[in-house]
Amino acid sequence: MIWNEHIECMSREQLRDLQTARLKETVERVYHNTPFYRKKMQSLGIIPSDIRELEDIVKLPFTTKNDLRDNYPFGLVALPMSEVVRIHASSGTTGKPTVVAYTRKDLAQWAECVSRCYTAFGATKQDIFQISYGYGLFTGGLGAHYGTENIGASVIPMSSGNTQKQIQIMRDFGATVLCCTPSYALFIADKIKDSGLSRDEFKLRIGVFGAEPWTESMRRELEDKLKIKAYDIYGLSEIAGPGVGYECQYQHGTHLCEDQFYPEIVDPITLLPVQQGREGELVFTHLTKEAMPLLRYRTKDLTSLNYEKCECGRTAVRMGKILGRSDDMLIIRGVNVFPSQIESVILGMPEFEPHYMIYVTRENNLDIMEMHVEARQDVYSDNMAEMVALNKKLTGQLNSVLGIAVKVKIVEPRSLERSEGKAKRVFDNRIFK
Repeated sequence: MIWNEHIECMSREQLRDLQTARLKETVERVYHNTPFYRKKMQSLGIIPSDIRELEDIVKLPFTTKNDLRDNYPFGLVALPMSEVVRIHASSGTTGKPTVVAYTRKDLAQWAECVSRCYTAFGATKQDIFQISYGYGLFTGGLGAHYGTENIGASVIPMSSGNTQKQIQIMRDFGATVLCCTPSYALFIADKIKDSGLSRDEFKLRIGVFGAEPWTESMRRELEDKLKIKAYDIYGLSEIAGPGVGYECQYQHGTHLCEDQFYPEIVDPITLLPVQQGREGELVFTHLTKEAMPLLRYRTKDLTSLNYEKCECGRTAVRMGKILGRSDDMLIIRGVNVFPSQIESVILGMPEFEPHYMIYVTRENNLDIMEMHVEARQDVYSDNMAEMVALNKKLTGQLNSVLGIAVKVKIVEPRSLERSEGKAKRVFDNRIFK
């Protein structure tokens, strides 16, 4: 199913014309209404009329999360505050939060994008959505909420946490779609199993998971445990929230709403565009945002773009699986390590649960990486020889994939801390002198 066939199946030529017109409008808007961008553009010797076609976007300045923090709270708002009807902020625990603002039109466009996502997942107005993303300043809950109402479906605004209540409501209300982080979905699945309830008591059929990176192995784990079809929804608060991109039922990449957000892939070091199809850092420019349009926002997400038409009929560019974040990448003894690599190894081995912690320390000027991972209930044993053999097996796999030595500690099932929101799995405790 396709929510907006006119836009989602538009020819690349038509889309390009639309993007060009909207880019020009956005550049005019920020130049005249946002002192930050006017100063940036003037320092580069650029005026709005210099942007004549899409390729001219490389002339424009980049925007970073630090720029948002430096202009806290409303320095990047391009309209009078009387026009702003919604304010969200990042859930970061350190420093100033990143603030995002919306007009009524911005909220309508956001709901439109989320509606495209849900329809691509096979959801209809007949479905009952349980929204278990956090509500409040975090964009996840309300973004998913208004998209649900926009397609005419029923919404249960659960928010995250209170897992026993989540399960009760899911069963009693007949929820058919679950929206939350993949790590929290796994937690819910474990709690359902612990409760002794039969899967037949639930009507759940679709999982909408996002807000943190997850692998194909994690998808299989979620689908097996919850007996659902699991879909990836992509978004980030600075651009809109959930709904920037979505999988279709073929799941050959994430379709981006590029009539709203223009994507680029750049080298994270040089910031120069990479060749089409090559991996690099994803950058977005708002094309329709009124309240707080951003130019060339660096997401830090590492991925690639595929411009071929999808089997589903959609022509929008498809983003590959997020490989990691340039700022989440660990450099261990000169080797680039992404948590997603470690997760893929764990989930590829049936002896382990998809729960782990990574600890990085520095001893005698040498980086030490240690991983704690839960063995499955039927595997964990007091037999020392069996655990040593299992440890050796996992260590060998990790060393082969990562190219560096990793200390492995196998722990009891359910012994690692669980998260009811975004999972924190990496603890970098290095002190560089």
